Amino acid sequence: MGSVQRTLHRWHSPALDREMDALVFGHGGARLLVFPTSMGRFFDWEDRGMVGALEDHLAQGWLQMFCVDSVDAESWYAKSRSPAERARRHVEYDRYIQTEVIPWTARTNPNAFLIVAGASFGAYHAVNFSFRHPQLVGRVIGLSGFYDITRWTDGVANDDIYFNNPSHYLLNEPPNRLDALRRLDIIIAIGRDDPSRPNNEALSTTLWSKEIWHALRLWEGWAHDWPWWQQMIRLYVGGPQ
Repeated sequence: MGSVQRTLHRWHSPALDREMDALVFGHGGARLLVFPTSMGRFFDWEDRGMVGALEDHLAQGWLQMFCVDSVDAESWYAKSRSPAERARRHVEYDRYIQTEVIPWTARTNPNAFLIVAGASFGAYHAVNFSFRHPQLVGRVIGLSGFYDITRWTDGVANDDIYFNNPSHYLLNEPPNRLDALRRLDIIIAIGRDDPSRPNNEALSTTLWSKEIWHALRLWEGWAHDWPWWQQMIRLYVGGPQ
């Protein structure tokens, strides 16, 4: 990928009170913010061939990709912490993305169109962030995700958990939030044999019940690994094909 500009960034996050890393690929075009998979790192999309899958888009200046780090090991996957503490740390991560990462991408690239994407647990992050902040996002792409966070909360429920659980809060959105969600391009892809397929279909049913147009795409087989996600991101980054 010698023709694709690559830049590493690091800063101390006030929201998280720790150092955070990010990688940027490309020099212009629509901004593409991508989340790693569960407990993944900011370099996962590069190491797993996802950057390579979009090399032509990046080299031509059609896309600029921003790869962020996760704090999953401190939040939803932190089994040594209570569910309330896990959720609280995720809320801080959401604030980091909203108040630090998104403004940084806009300073780096003034293109107004933002695409947010992720695969597996990264799809949860992408969809949840986009649904929580639809005014910031143009398109969201969730690949092989699962969107009911109660799987990671040991049956505990509080506001921090509820308001980061798309499978629940979408059921009760007020009219102004629904209007914002209806302006969002939503693409959800899942394998027909993926155990998370029923959750994706349930989310789709909820979206249709709220008159939120979206694309649910079912792939043959399991389709839950990087080779499939490479194909998916190339297909969907331009729209719901």
